[in-house]
Amino acid sequence: MDQPLLQRDSGPGCCSCRMLKAWLPILSWLPKYTLKWLQMDLLAGLTVGLTTVPQALAYAEVAGLPVQYGLYSAFMGGFIYTLLGTSKDVTLGPTAIMSLLCFSLVGGEPHRAVLLSLLCGLIQAALALLRLGFLLDFISFPVIKGFTCAAAITIGFGQVKNILGLQDIPHEFFPQVYYTFYKIPEAQIGDVVLGLLCVALLVMLMSMKTSLGSGDDAPTFSRVARRFVWAVATMRNALIVVAASFCAFSWEAYGRHVFTITGETSQGLPPFRPPPTSDTTANGTVVTFGEIVEDFGGGLAVIPFMGLLESIAIAKAFARQNNYRIDANQELLAIGVTNILGSFVSAYPVTGSFGRTAVNSQTGVCTPAGGIVTSVIVLLSLAFLMPAFYYIPKASLAAVIICAVAPMVDYQVVAKMWQIHKLDLLPFTVTFLMSFWQVQYGIIGGVALSGALLMYTMARPQIKMSHQGVLLIQLASGLSFPAAEHLSHIIHTQALQESPPHSVVLDCHHVSVIDYTVIHELSDLLRQFKRQDVCLILSGLQPNVLEILLAADLEGLRYADGVETALQMGSGNLNL
Repeated sequence: MDQPLLQRDSGPGCCSCRMLKAWLPILSWLPKYTLKWLQMDLLAGLTVGLTTVPQALAYAEVAGLPVQYGLYSAFMGGFIYTLLGTSKDVTLGPTAIMSLLCFSLVGGEPHRAVLLSLLCGLIQAALALLRLGFLLDFISFPVIKGFTCAAAITIGFGQVKNILGLQDIPHEFFPQVYYTFYKIPEAQIGDVVLGLLCVALLVMLMSMKTSLGSGDDAPTFSRVARRFVWAVATMRNALIVVAASFCAFSWEAYGRHVFTITGETSQGLPPFRPPPTSDTTANGTVVTFGEIVEDFGGGLAVIPFMGLLESIAIAKAFARQNNYRIDANQELLAIGVTNILGSFVSAYPVTGSFGRTAVNSQTGVCTPAGGIVTSVIVLLSLAFLMPAFYYIPKASLAAVIICAVAPMVDYQVVAKMWQIHKLDLLPFTVTFLMSFWQVQYGIIGGVALSGALLMYTMARPQIKMSHQGVLLIQLASGLSFPAAEHLSHIIHTQALQESPPHSVVLDCHHVSVIDYTVIHELSDLLRQFKRQDVCLILSGLQPNVLEILLAADLEGLRYADGVETALQMGSGNLNL
């Protein structure tokens, strides 16, 4: 069966067919779609949907937005990713990290959050179309870890006020910590009991799910029990929120306001309309599009990159786990288009969710079509369940958030970086500490410091020197323009300023690229070598580097195939 397909693909339409499939990956798997795949996608989509709804409501709280905005942001990704995504496992939607970043930039203003989604999507789609995904490689792992650890602490502690039922707590981290402890005497007993109970139940269910083995050799009854426990543990967020809502409703029905509840929410589906390009303040002042973008500042660069980084890291992790490959630039396009179209339904910026993607994978999803089922569940919730969300206790949503972000605090990574490369702790620490001030500044500071460390290693490559009648300089890495002046200084101090001056052999077998600055520096050195009546010899040159040097026609420069030959030439025992 495969051979005719291969022959057909080699026809005149082969190139256009491959290009179309590259831009619309759904065309690669849809013709092979089976009933078995449909069953597994329905099961996975339903399971993820029951996880998505309570998380979306909770993450809207982190973003400082009304809870319905979490659901507005949770359904567009399923439809778009089915068409454009290259991972069968990834689910797009609101996440804790993106919600925190969104709040740090828009301060809980819905119109600005929606406009931010449009701008992020445009930037992400442009990066995809220009094939600029490699820029994400400049965000190092220590920066990512420093940010995620700080973000998890910020998000988690930010929900303590809801666990305690406290009001009028500032959003900035340090004032928030102070006033949370200051107002502990004002804590509401009902919220505290419910919140701690929800946290305990969520932790217990997570532990039960983690401790479940495969159970393949167990009796039938045991396997059924395991599956039941796994299903309950997987849908723990929905079950806890529903149970807490029934509890709150029961008390409210008797006229007892025991818990702090979500309250009124907008009902029905969001209208499909262009995102607002201006805003109006409370006193009636119109804020123009340019002023809003100016207010976003550097965060407008940080949020799209962090969204891309989070989603692609998740996609790559599950692709390795499940033995398939993804197209990083196509993933950028899928996220970008999701955020662009999401802004037309009042969504704030979204990205891939690790927790929901893990649930999707573990449930046995076969194609991205599982996301359609998840999106339909979110839409049904918006259409019919919004009145019920009135009774959701804020303490239960806070418990969901705290349990979701707690695993992100990876304290073990500090010990690993200390063992492997201590210098990595510097960008980690800077990012971690600055993120408590402003999360976008933490990322920018960490990336800037990582870039400075990277440039320093380029400007100061490791150099090994030995004197064997001549000075042998061995470069442990490549040679580029930032290192040219440093190398010239070493040659001056160690060879030309000695009495008598020494010839120099430069071992270049690690040098794969050479630029004009290096050529210019070599030219200056050669003039000084000629005045001192000594020579400069380059050994182990790669063919492309040798070709450039020959084209530069540097007078007095000598070449040798190997170090031994170069040493003999430098000592005068061998002449070309």
